[in-house]
Amino acid sequence: MYSNRSSLITLALILAGCGSTPPAPVQQAAAIVPPPVVVLAPKKIRIGLALGGGAARGFAHIGVIKALEAQGIHPEIVVGTSAGSVVGALYASGLGGFELQKTAMEMDEATISDWALPLFGSSTGVLKGAALQNYVNKAVKNQPMEKLKLRFGAVATDLKNGEPILFQRGNTGQAVRASSAVPSVFQPVKIGTRSFVDGGLVAPVPVRFVREMGADFIIAVNISTQTDVQATVSSLDVLMQTFTIMGQRLNHYELKDADIVIQPALGKMGGADFNGRNLAILAGEQAAAAVMPQIKAKLKARQQP
Repeated sequence: MYSNRSSLITLALILAGCGSTPPAPVQQAAAIVPPPVVVLAPKKIRIGLALGGGAARGFAHIGVIKALEAQGIHPEIVVGTSAGSVVGALYASGLGGFELQKTAMEMDEATISDWALPLFGSSTGVLKGAALQNYVNKAVKNQPMEKLKLRFGAVATDLKNGEPILFQRGNTGQAVRASSAVPSVFQPVKIGTRSFVDGGLVAPVPVRFVREMGADFIIAVNISTQTDVQATVSSLDVLMQTFTIMGQRLNHYELKDADIVIQPALGKMGGADFNGRNLAILAGEQAAAAVMPQIKAKLKARQQP
């Protein structure tokens, strides 16, 4: 009897165990996966370079370009007026700062001077300008403006109505010749039915044209002289002084639209002083180096997404 009771108790315990709710499985906390980190690429900033006019003082542009390249700053657009168009064309063709300096040191003033005959009977200019055109075309390997490595523009003035024109296509040397045709020094350049003279009459430093060509960030290089240091001994000096006075008025408004203005300390260097080219290049480098922290800071701020 004891055995039967023991068996019944055992059976009851087994049945009780079968009817009970099994313990809930222990659930592990789901791992927290952080959202992916999205790194926004810096904004693409298209840098433009506005190179002003100033005859031989334009060698300073080369120093500015050297300093920019040394800091990894490479403009995509370059627009020049007069001397600025000469340097701008060569730069846009693919010549770097040191190559430009080498070219400048080897430049013979006689190669870009073609006197008009009769010299004293010419009423439109003592230089024809064809030599300058040929020099530039040879330097850029006869590439038209639209085929240059950088986007390039040259500013000239329509002699009939005084309107500015921005050359962006066609014969590179001819556009530079038109942009550099200082009245009474170079003969006007006839293209089609129109005649053109120096772009400094309308845009001494062509900032607005760089903006029109699509630049987001403009570095302007002003190589004009101050009116109180310009010599007025010869008729050419008087002419250049006139340009200086007029240019200062125009630049007052034009340069406001530039993000950075570089003004090399060229002192009393004259527009015909080709012997001072080395000092002008050095002055360009020093002036660019002085504002380099501002250039980098402004570019960094613009690049923030």
